[in-house]
Amino acid sequence: MGWKVAPGGKAAAAGAGEKLRFPASSAAARSRMKLWVVRATTTVLLWTCVVQLTAVGDTWGPRVLKGWPSCLTAPEEEAAAAALPAAAAARPQPVVEKAVLPPKRIYRNNGYLMVSCNGGLNQMRAAICDMVVIARYLNVTLVVPELDKTSFWNDPSEFQDIFDVEHFITSLRGEVRILRELPPRVKRRVELGMFHSMPPISWSDISYYQNQILPLIRKYKVLHLNRTDARLANNGLPIEIQKLRCRVNYASLRFTPQIEELGKRVIRILRQNGPFLVLHLRYEMDMLAFSGCTQGCSNEEAEELTRMRYAYPWWKEKVIDSDLKRKDGLCPLTPEETALVLRALDIDRSMQIYIAAGEIYGGKRRMAALTSAYPNVVRKETLLEPSDLMFFQNHSSQMAALDYLVSLESDIFVPTYDGNMAKVVEGHRRFMGFKKTVLLDRKLIVELVDRYTNGSLQWDVFSSLIKAAHAKRMGSASKRTVIPDRPKEEDYFYANPQECLQDLDLLQTS
Repeated sequence: MGWKVAPGGKAAAAGAGEKLRFPASSAAARSRMKLWVVRATTTVLLWTCVVQLTAVGDTWGPRVLKGWPSCLTAPEEEAAAAALPAAAAARPQPVVEKAVLPPKRIYRNNGYLMVSCNGGLNQMRAAICDMVVIARYLNVTLVVPELDKTSFWNDPSEFQDIFDVEHFITSLRGEVRILRELPPRVKRRVELGMFHSMPPISWSDISYYQNQILPLIRKYKVLHLNRTDARLANNGLPIEIQKLRCRVNYASLRFTPQIEELGKRVIRILRQNGPFLVLHLRYEMDMLAFSGCTQGCSNEEAEELTRMRYAYPWWKEKVIDSDLKRKDGLCPLTPEETALVLRALDIDRSMQIYIAAGEIYGGKRRMAALTSAYPNVVRKETLLEPSDLMFFQNHSSQMAALDYLVSLESDIFVPTYDGNMAKVVEGHRRFMGFKKTVLLDRKLIVELVDRYTNGSLQWDVFSSLIKAAHAKRMGSASKRTVIPDRPKEEDYFYANPQECLQDLDLLQTS
């Protein structure tokens, strides 16, 4: 029975004992509604599948779409196809290169390693390489390293301000798991002080980390190494460890795109004007104060440098005999001494001399001898517009990164002191094919310079002796010097990574 409409518009049942039933027309409408919902749901699911398959990649996507019926008629399709080349020519097409990532290394995680690097850019760079190796062989998760912000330069830069952090993480995913920060649960443990912090022993081999450091990580789950410079030995390590150090240094530690692009711009400008020599003139105020070297400084300048040395408690050596230290070859060459050496080596007067350094102590007065001998002395500040360097000001590590890139590409690299940048650049240039790097014998040089300046040595003899002393000190192939039980005195791994160089059998003992 159907519904009857009672007077007053109210519906009443036709019979008290009968069940309520929809009329035939309402049932048909409901059936059509169900069918529409099913069709709509099916369509949505089909399109979702197509989108998902297309997103999988270039392998499946085109195959799916090729079989999909076109919404254009045949003439419209032909017209659209003819218009494609013209449209493509009018609009530049982006080139998207998909990075091929190595498969993730699967291992049982023993815990988390946090590290705080100390020192300047290149000291931290070498330390980062060592910490990756240690994390790899202890099967622990490495947190992106924290960079030093308390050194003389007070650089606030974070890791990602200097290095391409995404490339760093993904390029090493086949070796070690690296996180930008600790997982929330582990981070809360650290905030509550539930971790262990310590400096590891310097120049240790991998067994020290396996036998003494790994048990601490397993116990505390999170270990913080608060000093990282020179914590892994130069020698006596398995070759796969040495090769991984190189892989991190020369492939995974890439500067940010902004730094890379600006470095390339400086190199292009220099190349347009011919060959160039990079002079790492380590004659900044902090270097002189730290080393206690005051050759050529006035009494007032010497006193200022001494006050600075005493102001930094972590510079342990306070009382320094500058003359004695210089004669032992332990001082950076002065600008005046450097000018004499470059002339003695017959470096062409027209050669561009790019100064890879901070502000030279004494300014124009101390640079006069060098700029007189070589008029084409340039710096990044003179080659670029102030706006180019605006974001790098007061960020010494980022400025040093620019100098690093230019140093790698120079025709000749000449460091006047064997600090961390000199050593790391030397090793990188060896890795690039033994590019010419003049490794100055400072002890001999100051002796010859003193004899020349006091008139007891003629220029021709001085020049001949300088050339002879450096004939085999040009960054050519050589084996590292190994001094058992005296790692600080042997050749630094990052200055001569011989395990990573070509034709090892041709290396000669230096």
